[in-house]
Amino acid sequence: MKTPLKYSIAAIALVTHIWACQRVPLTGRKQLVGFVSNETMMTMSFTEYKGFMDTSKVVSYNKKDAEMIGRVGGRIKTAVENYLIQNNYSQVIDGYQWEFKLVQNKELNAWCMPGGKVCFYTGILPICKDEAGVAVVMGHEIAHAIASHGRERMSQALLANGITQIGAVGVGVYTGDQKVMEIAGQVLGIGSQLTYVLPNSRNQESEADKLGLIFMAMAGYNPQNAVEFWKRMAEAGAKSQKPPKLLSTHPTDENRISDLEKQMPQAQKYYQVYAGK
Repeated sequence: MKTPLKYSIAAIALVTHIWACQRVPLTGRKQLVGFVSNETMMTMSFTEYKGFMDTSKVVSYNKKDAEMIGRVGGRIKTAVENYLIQNNYSQVIDGYQWEFKLVQNKELNAWCMPGGKVCFYTGILPICKDEAGVAVVMGHEIAHAIASHGRERMSQALLANGITQIGAVGVGVYTGDQKVMEIAGQVLGIGSQLTYVLPNSRNQESEADKLGLIFMAMAGYNPQNAVEFWKRMAEAGAKSQKPPKLLSTHPTDENRISDLEKQMPQAQKYYQVYAGK
């Protein structure tokens, strides 16, 4: 016997409501992430990361710039992990396998995949200018992972495509369900060298800006550097016919900088506490 449409819709709405109860650390925002497990996201992420690194020119850790990426990443990682554990969010980083790598690429870009796989492109280093600038970008990108933005985008895409059965993603990934695999590829760039990745929403980008300020402050970097970094990034975008990927889905430059300045007092409190200023 077929289930009446109204009951199907009600069931989906109920499941959506239940699964939307995960909250983002620090911001407290509710988010829909339950259509794909954290473990599944990390499995896909690690596979994509390895494939990308195997086909990229990775800068050796004994080089000055690569060592800096690792150092900044290590400081933010330690600060964020300590905060999450102390505030009962340790499940957020279960299964993380952190890596911080620098690759030869002229693009002004950096990213952090679910599970703590971080990559900086050499092209963004002149905009970062120094270690504090790297911390701005590092904090922002790690924030995307800690806030489960990848799981959120994939869950939203699955729901939009009518894939609502519990476990559908896990089954789809390992049995080759074409639609599920296509959505996974859009979120993580699987098989596409990160070229056709489903973008973060502007709300997610703004959230990553806010969390990034706090994360860099927790690691002992003055968050005030974020305003100057994004001004430099905006100038670089204005000079280019194609805006850098880091700017592609963000709020306008003016709104971003205004929002950062509004959030600065809170971030400075974390800086004073964690850096002993």
